[in-house]
Amino acid sequence: MIYRTSVGLDVHARPIAAAAFVPETGEVEESSFGYDAAAVAAWAAALPQPARAVYESGPTGFDLKRSLDALGLPCVVGAVSKMLRPAGDRVKTDRRDAVFLARMLAVGNVVEVWCPTPGQEAARDLARARADARDDLMAARHRLSKMLLRKGLVYPGKSAWTAAHRDWLRSIELPLSTEGLVLSEYLQQVVACEQRRDRLDAAIAALAATDEWRPVVSRLSAVRGISTVTAFSVAAEIGDFSRFPTAPSFMSYLGLVPSEGSSGGSVARGPITRTGNAHVRTLLVEAAWHHARRWSPLLPTEVAARRGIGPEAARVAAEANRRLHSKAERLRRRGVRPAKANVAVARELAGFVWALANCEG
Repeated sequence: MIYRTSVGLDVHARPIAAAAFVPETGEVEESSFGYDAAAVAAWAAALPQPARAVYESGPTGFDLKRSLDALGLPCVVGAVSKMLRPAGDRVKTDRRDAVFLARMLAVGNVVEVWCPTPGQEAARDLARARADARDDLMAARHRLSKMLLRKGLVYPGKSAWTAAHRDWLRSIELPLSTEGLVLSEYLQQVVACEQRRDRLDAAIAALAATDEWRPVVSRLSAVRGISTVTAFSVAAEIGDFSRFPTAPSFMSYLGLVPSEGSSGGSVARGPITRTGNAHVRTLLVEAAWHHARRWSPLLPTEVAARRGIGPEAARVAAEANRRLHSKAERLRRRGVRPAKANVAVARELAGFVWALANCEG
């Protein structure tokens, strides 16, 4: 469809600056609103039709887009990292940003962000809450261990946070009552974070077992290093894997491909780009470490029986486990730094994740 009017919206928590650009006449009309989708849609309805709106991705999410779509004003969310802003533009205001967005939409220079359904967004929120709980637990444990280190107390065993380590923590008696209170508070914080993590794990396991999520979670978790929580988190973050036409495009989206600054006859490649979805990239890099460990191969039929997946998905998962372990071993023998080798394994793992997500059965 050809749109006669492009509407740019600079959206904040309360105000919205709006600008409408009509390419036929070059006219620009501006207005401002509170966070009121109905008022924006009513204003846009008086402009030359059909009209379409755009605003940048950010903390305001997709609520405004869904509301405007429902009110009859098609709206897209533009990737803020892909906006081609003039290098010499040193004046930035909400009004100018709205005009800029309207002009970019009119000439087709807006890279649209995929909008999840409310259910998919809720699943994504659950996965991110679990990641936050893990980070909070790690921070709570570090605070406790560093507090004891300042007192000269170091656990004599090999592994921390085992049953023996917890018994040792409970047996500590500090000379000052204030120190004892601090230790007790830190211990309670660790326990609270563990309970929070466990509650979220249970919620993820229950949601992953539903008809909507079970097929893709089962296929992804057939790969070494990908647990149910990891598989669900990856699936929730990506949503629709079919929007990536090839495995390399999925790797690029996750920022796992090398950066490049080639020009003329020189070719210069650097570290990975680290663009796109950082949460999924982190999950896959962590999962890739498992492929550097010892491995007992399974036949595709055994993989299918264990995970309850179809023969094609089982074949891809078995091939993924074989190739990723082989690659990790090959890079280790070549003397590649472990962290660099692991990122290379994670890049190939991303390709297998894309293939499994698009498998049938």
